Amino acid sequence: MVVPCRSDEALSMSRKAPSLADFRRLVVKVGSSLLVDSDGGRLHDAWLASLVGDIAKLHRSKRDVLVVSSGAIALGRAVLKLPPGPLKLEDSQAAAAVGQIALARTWSEVLGREGITAGQLLLTLQDTEERRRYLNARSTIDKLLEWRAVPVINENDTVATNEIRYGDNDRLAARVATMASADLLVLLSDVDGLYDSPPTENATAKLVPLVEYITAGIEAMAGAAGSELSRGGMHTKIEAAKMATQAGTHMVIASGRIAHPLEAIASGARCTWFLTPANPITARKKWIAGSLEPKGILTIDAGAVAALRSGKSLLPAGVIQVDGSFARGDAVVIRGPDGLEVGRGLVAYDAQDALKIKGRPSADIVSILGFGGRAEMVHRDDLVVGRA
Repeated sequence: MVVPCRSDEALSMSRKAPSLADFRRLVVKVGSSLLVDSDGGRLHDAWLASLVGDIAKLHRSKRDVLVVSSGAIALGRAVLKLPPGPLKLEDSQAAAAVGQIALARTWSEVLGREGITAGQLLLTLQDTEERRRYLNARSTIDKLLEWRAVPVINENDTVATNEIRYGDNDRLAARVATMASADLLVLLSDVDGLYDSPPTENATAKLVPLVEYITAGIEAMAGAAGSELSRGGMHTKIEAAKMATQAGTHMVIASGRIAHPLEAIASGARCTWFLTPANPITARKKWIAGSLEPKGILTIDAGAVAALRSGKSLLPAGVIQVDGSFARGDAVVIRGPDGLEVGRGLVAYDAQDALKIKGRPSADIVSILGFGGRAEMVHRDDLVVGRA
């Protein structure tokens, strides 16, 4: 369903757009053309400082903020003084290797001025699609956020090939938002939202302020990329919106061509909101319960059954039997001592390690396995418990 753009009255006819203050964990995507001047390859320092000021306000209000930042290839081109025009794959990879150093340094310095520590993650398509690598990246993000750092994430253009890459950071940002269980994805763009037709071709094109459901009509509104530095266009933003909203994450497309763009969104600036009917936790649990094939079975004692039904995690001490061949992150069925299914979840240990620590206190994990894994065999956020 689309709410047409006529006035604020249109919003009152349906669900209202959220407020930035409603969200606890945000992913902010910044495109190359916002960060880097297309002529000389210079950073837009004043604009970046204003954005980081907005991020710092959210950070101080106890929000978690992640940044997905393009710009490595654009900065590398400038440093290497490469001519304008399309680059061969190997040239793009080499330019990214040079530019990523400058990009990471820039984010570290501007966040550091606000007293915020930056952490860098470079991801490839496989890192977000292969289960074990996905879990490793997710754990790194969780730990950085726990330490109140701001993860700055980019696609690893130095090793990604055309066949195995996202190719744009809109979809990467959506995948990161899903990975981090973010409740809002902000795409800062050359344009201030989705229009019912390309505004560069139609002077009467109208902004769509609110999209409740992504339909074929919404997808047909997508246009082309807005600048030579941008690899993605509006169609990639719609794809990102589909990924995000299906995973329980709201998304907003807003202009990054203004100072303090996040503050502007909070103040009601023109933008397009994409709403989700769920939230990251419920969407994730629905996925665990119905979309994953179980690879093994954990049988637990009566005390553990009671603990799970009261909302607690499954600890190794409560596991009395381990069956199947599974890897960390696989789905498993959890059964009670009577053999009846209690629930399903994502297990935190390989089958061999689960066998070694079953029935043992979590404090013994290091001495048994030789490394310190999670205290829980299945964390409650990765667990769906059926009704008694």
